[in-house]
Amino acid sequence: MALQASKNITSTILHSKNKVWKSPNHFIKRCSSAEWSNLAERPKNKVTDMPPMSEPVKGLPRAVYSNFREENQQSKVTTLANGLRVASENRFGEFCTVGVVIDSGPRYEVAYPSGISHYLEKLAFNSTKYYPDRDEMINKLEKHGGICDSQASRDTFMYAASAYTTGLNDVIQLLAEATLRPQITLEEVEGAKQAIHFELETLLMRPEQETILMDMIHAAAYRDNTLGLPKLCPIQNLEKIDREMLFLYLSQHYTPKRMVIAGVGVEHERLVDTVQKYFVDIKPVWEVESLFGKRPVIEVDKSIAQYTGGLEQEECDIPQFASAGLPVLSHIMIGLEGCSHQDSDFIAMCVLNMMMGGGGSFSAGGPGKGMYTRLYTNVLNRYHWMYSATAYNHAYNDTGLFCIHASAPPNYMRDMVEVIVKELVNMTCHVGDQELRRAKTQLQSMLLMNLESRPVMFEDIGRQVLARGHRKRPEYFIKEIEKITQDDIIRVAKRLLMSQPSVAARGDLRKMPSLEYIQAGLIDSEGKMPSGRKLSLWR
Repeated sequence: MALQASKNITSTILHSKNKVWKSPNHFIKRCSSAEWSNLAERPKNKVTDMPPMSEPVKGLPRAVYSNFREENQQSKVTTLANGLRVASENRFGEFCTVGVVIDSGPRYEVAYPSGISHYLEKLAFNSTKYYPDRDEMINKLEKHGGICDSQASRDTFMYAASAYTTGLNDVIQLLAEATLRPQITLEEVEGAKQAIHFELETLLMRPEQETILMDMIHAAAYRDNTLGLPKLCPIQNLEKIDREMLFLYLSQHYTPKRMVIAGVGVEHERLVDTVQKYFVDIKPVWEVESLFGKRPVIEVDKSIAQYTGGLEQEECDIPQFASAGLPVLSHIMIGLEGCSHQDSDFIAMCVLNMMMGGGGSFSAGGPGKGMYTRLYTNVLNRYHWMYSATAYNHAYNDTGLFCIHASAPPNYMRDMVEVIVKELVNMTCHVGDQELRRAKTQLQSMLLMNLESRPVMFEDIGRQVLARGHRKRPEYFIKEIEKITQDDIIRVAKRLLMSQPSVAARGDLRKMPSLEYIQAGLIDSEGKMPSGRKLSLWR
């Protein structure tokens, strides 16, 4: 029927009232020999006779192109009289991102109840000496098409805002008020306490365990010191933190020499003048008022992180991914001491992390997902009961932590640990040319793509200037990544295995092997744990 209809349509077209198309070959018959000769003489590689793009178009003025100048791409750094550093890099466009990066965070809370940074994160951009409430501050920012946010990590605290460059003055004033002159009223402290309590309850009800496990693996790796202190406020500390304690912490850690003002998409001289106006000429609120009563001043903790290794585990019921139809999972994270971002092995450690890669069995795919990384090809594609396996590399100013997070049903807990231990040991074995090339290319691509974003570039400038006083450009890291060899990967892998393991686990842990068994497996040349049972694909 469909074939007959097609023939009828063709016949109708060929026998229409316009008799030009009498047959499919009618056009060819109507062409004269001269016309065919002209068509044959045309170059086969050109459709039309047009000048190449390399030649200027006749009748148009010659185009003038801007020349690339290295100095236009350099981050400028100025240190003000009080020690405050201002760093910026201009960028084409109408928008800018400006913020404050502070040498602060949970690692400095040794002498305080853990959770100060978590409180400050919730209290950011509330009422200040100039802005009576948060709404007025946000309304002022929205006039310039802007948004603001704060973020605490283990060793830094950031306040940042993005807006039109024409509103730079208001943005800098807002940032100065939020960091140096907050009100922190009793009502705001109570609101922050409730928000943290709700967040902690929500984390316990979610199937995802990464946030909780990150706190646990750091607690195991750096037992009771610096980076081992929790980023999440412990629920028992909610009542211990008050307004006076928060101001005492701010007065010691939010000082000019511990801060960097970074900007992207702004003129450096204009940024320096505005920072001088709002961050230097106007004093912080704790220098003007007595805000922490008779509490003794607590000096900033300057201790170096001490890697200890160890075990943190919590036997509990983890919520199920009910909508996805996945089973209840147990989670484990095995970590080893890495290196700091100032270490000569830092780049090689990053390449190793990309080579291990990983992800989830049911996560969204696409180019760049890393389907050919080791944790995909050797783990997720080989063992059907493994639901996730991901490598992480955390680098800090004085140490680092390399770890792998994996999840599987509780019955496979021991098998899962054995698989991860084996992959950690295999890092010291042969590294293929193709997998090394892929890892290096993926790391370079990720670096450059991330730095296309102004907020990411702001963070990069701020963190580098805070750590080393200047910024190394992406081109430097691209070249350093390219220099990494197979021997470098094997060397840093062996360096990892020289440290004591750190283990964090949550869920049904009845079949989890002991820390001693994991240590024995990491020492074995083949990554085998002491067990008479052989690992199987099937349970």
